[in-house]
Amino acid sequence: MLEMFDPVLSPGTSAATVVSVGRDSRHRFSKPPTDTITLVEGYGVEGDAHAGATVQHRYLRRKDPTLPNLTQVHLMASELFEELEGRGFTVTAGQLGENITTRGIDLINLPLHSRLHLGSSATVLVTGLRSPCHLINKFQDGLMKACLGRDEDGLLVRKAGIMGIVLAGGDITAGDGVRVELPVGPRLPLPVV
Repeated sequence: MLEMFDPVLSPGTSAATVVSVGRDSRHRFSKPPTDTITLVEGYGVEGDAHAGATVQHRYLRRKDPTLPNLTQVHLMASELFEELEGRGFTVTAGQLGENITTRGIDLINLPLHSRLHLGSSATVLVTGLRSPCHLINKFQDGLMKACLGRDEDGLLVRKAGIMGIVLAGGDITAGDGVRVELPVGPRLPLPVV
């Protein structure tokens, strides 16, 4: 049994929503926005280079191509773009490689194994945090540091979104609602995947 809750909404937001969706059939840094993406159970985003039951990230694939793919879907909060803008960066949906851009959910502080219900039928199980790599600085110099921070205890905070696997498929479009289910039991922090 999973606990249901309404996510903490960002100021000026009346509901948690999908802002943008994107995919790319090639391994490039950004994912161009599109009208609709289709999530496929146990596989990821149909037509995306990172989709598959086993790991598709090029670095991880070289290490062990048989590992399960815990990064089938990349989600990012649009609120990060506003924070980055205040620091002199211009970033829009899809440019940091995310498949789904949301608004109104504090994604990076969700506990491990939270479930995100997107649109009318899709469900993504949250597997961990995305750690920004050096390629982000090739996109915009200094952006990697801007996507990292420290919490009140001095611990590193990775702000570049979260990763998940598809538990239930379906089509996702901008404007779709997002509902969060928290796991029952101890709330485990998200590891880096």
